[in-house]
Amino acid sequence: MYCTKKITEDLTWVGADDRRLAMFEGVYSVPHGVSYNSYLLNDEKTVLFDTVDKAVQHRFFENLAYALNGRKLDYLIIQHMEPDHSAALSELLVREPDVKLLCNEKTLEFIKQFFTLDINKINIHIVKENDTLNTGKHTLHFITAPMVHWPEVMVTYDSKDKILFSADAFGTFGALNGALFADEVDFNKDYMDETRRYYANIVGKYGNQVNALLNKAQALDIETICPLHGFIWRGNLSAILSKYALWSVYEPEEKGVLIAYASVYGNTENAAEILACLLRGRGIKTVMFDVSVTPASEIIAAAFRWSHLVFASATYNAGIFVSMEALLNDLAAHNIQNRTAAIIENGSWAAASGGLIRNELEKCKNMKILAQTVSIKSALKHSQLPELEKLAEVLAADFPRPAVSAELKSENQENKIAVIDPNAMFKLTYGLFVLTAKDGGKDNGCIINTAVQITALPLRISVAVNKANYTHEMIIKTGEFNLSVLSESAPFRIFEQFGFHSGSDTDKFADCGYNERTANHIRCIPEHVNCVISGKVFETSDYGTHTVFTADVTQSFIVSEEPSVTYQYYFDNIKPKPQPPKEGKKGFICKICGYVHEEDTLPDDFICPLCKHGAADFEPV
Repeated sequence: MYCTKKITEDLTWVGADDRRLAMFEGVYSVPHGVSYNSYLLNDEKTVLFDTVDKAVQHRFFENLAYALNGRKLDYLIIQHMEPDHSAALSELLVREPDVKLLCNEKTLEFIKQFFTLDINKINIHIVKENDTLNTGKHTLHFITAPMVHWPEVMVTYDSKDKILFSADAFGTFGALNGALFADEVDFNKDYMDETRRYYANIVGKYGNQVNALLNKAQALDIETICPLHGFIWRGNLSAILSKYALWSVYEPEEKGVLIAYASVYGNTENAAEILACLLRGRGIKTVMFDVSVTPASEIIAAAFRWSHLVFASATYNAGIFVSMEALLNDLAAHNIQNRTAAIIENGSWAAASGGLIRNELEKCKNMKILAQTVSIKSALKHSQLPELEKLAEVLAADFPRPAVSAELKSENQENKIAVIDPNAMFKLTYGLFVLTAKDGGKDNGCIINTAVQITALPLRISVAVNKANYTHEMIIKTGEFNLSVLSESAPFRIFEQFGFHSGSDTDKFADCGYNERTANHIRCIPEHVNCVISGKVFETSDYGTHTVFTADVTQSFIVSEEPSVTYQYYFDNIKPKPQPPKEGKKGFICKICGYVHEEDTLPDDFICPLCKHGAADFEPV
């Protein structure tokens, strides 16, 4: 009996869950099963995106027949030739002998290797990077993605429905269990660990290639991602894209310590537990794994998550304990890098594991291996506790905490008076940004000084915008914006251009030469910035003079590595020094833009004609 699910009006999921599989690829345990996703596009032409594993092909063909509803299949797009997505190919050719296969040259080589088919009798069409297929209402664009995670992999973009068919990228372990979209489940709680484990073990080795695919995807207007395993991503894609952005460059998600230990009689485990307690006592997140009982795939996934790694191992046959040695080999094979590592070794007569672990870690890129090593002979003695204390201190040095002022250390709080000094706010490291928006055919932008990241999963930011700004009015109406983060090279003319005039009666983009737009079709600032972030507002909060817009990040990219300009840098290096009033006259200087108001007094309701800040931001000359 069929079990299909609609994705859009024209697109149907025709895959299947496999809950009987014990080991994915014969290596990775999948206690919650796995899904094999295949998608059928019903347009003027019918198009199937990949097939499935032989274990579920019976259900797949039932689903496909139902979704076709008597129509013939015109095209099969082969994005990935791994058998879990291509095993049903030969049976499909029996059922649909006239189907046209679309694949690349490398895929054709693999078809010949996996199947004993007469290639001359198959209707095969070779596609290349940026080739397209028009199916009626839809135009499909083919994009190569080699080594994500096989050399023949390509992905497909449907420009009508803004869907990326992503092959093995953005997938996860686990059966769908009747759901289809990631937002239908508590993904962060129930599936994020399996998504990380899938990435780290399946494509983790190929970070550079994944990053290349992310860069290609960045140029596309994507609203939905359809992977070959796991849930479909729609709407807020930042949750998965932000993770992939970190994983692909091997940057840790969180600051914390992973302790992996291999212990024969419990003595090495005891040392590892004491270290964990010492770290926890210092407020540092710590996780522990017994490498003899925890599958290596779980520890590898955790290594992609945490910033610091500790390996504690008994010496075994003059080497590293077997399960620890296998883990270290696996970590190196999966290209783990950019971590701080520490070592605890144990040995009853010749403790050799520590040096051998160091040799394995040195094979990894950018690994900071601490010189502080704890060496145990058989069992930890009380006299060695200071060594573990020292190791905890050295690790904790990478987790700096702000010093507590003498005022806060005071024990006598009864008679303290809470004083608010507004100048304390100038100690915050405010940045400066150009916020742009679009309403119909009108483009506009303004300077703001408050933009912060709210969450990493999903990736969200908030910006505070003065209600007097015309850009504020645009964002209220359209719910979208771009944030261009100004860098220290920004000249004063940018602040004049976007900060000292109103967009209601001025074309702020006139004669500036800034014509670049992001995927949301809003202009951005292409120079003197270090990054651009696009946001789609989902919540607004009224704070009197300002509105705080909280938004999902829909696109973000790095423009340069220049430092961001701060308020202090702007005042010290960019803003022209104010000219004093003419001789014999008093005046007030705007602390924001330097405008001088030449009068003896400054009205309480005075507004700077340049930057629109109020009297509170003026000071006497």
